[in-house]
Amino acid sequence: MASNARLDHRNPLVFDTHELGRRPGAQQRLTRTIDAPRDLGLQGVIGVPEGAPVELDLRLESVMEGVLVTGTARARAEGECVRCLEPIEQQLEADFQELFSYPDADDRGRVIAEPGDDAEDDEDRYFLEDGLFDLEPLLRDAVVLALPMQPVCREDCLGLCSECGARLTDDPDHHHDAVDIRWAALQGLAGSLEDGEKDEMSGGALPSAHADEKQEK
Repeated sequence: MASNARLDHRNPLVFDTHELGRRPGAQQRLTRTIDAPRDLGLQGVIGVPEGAPVELDLRLESVMEGVLVTGTARARAEGECVRCLEPIEQQLEADFQELFSYPDADDRGRVIAEPGDDAEDDEDRYFLEDGLFDLEPLLRDAVVLALPMQPVCREDCLGLCSECGARLTDDPDHHHDAVDIRWAALQGLAGSLEDGEKDEMSGGALPSAHADEKQEK
């Protein structure tokens, strides 16, 4: 990751490392509760609602190359079950660790004349800017990894009926009688034939009755 630009110390996800200095082994512990940024999680699946509280516990450790950040984020995630579409909530705990490098030091902590010459290496690294670092990219990655890709309301959720949409977990015996359309067509044809025979029988009896009456006369 390329060097950050113009970090704002007022941003709740921006942290200051000046108290550590560059004394390898120096440590600092921080706790902070922030409002969740927008789209924190798996969009359209499950995530932390924007503005919801996120508790951060951090340990900052000064090393030769920069500042090693180790921490845990805790929050409440919301989404919907992928099987029955019922809303669900779960407690989220995401652990993370990342080195934020000094912009003027290489991987061994040695000062280099022109930092950032190797663009490909910089893309995979996080950098301090004036002693500040932005935790948001690291937090987003950690939250995504901690959330389930296919959240369910319960492990044995049976989902929905494909025909009527009923929630099968509420009625495990729910079913629909399967009808073979070929038999249904034959049954309809048989019914038509029976109705026709009845009509013929009723229609044929009338002339006979009239004939008997004429003979009697």
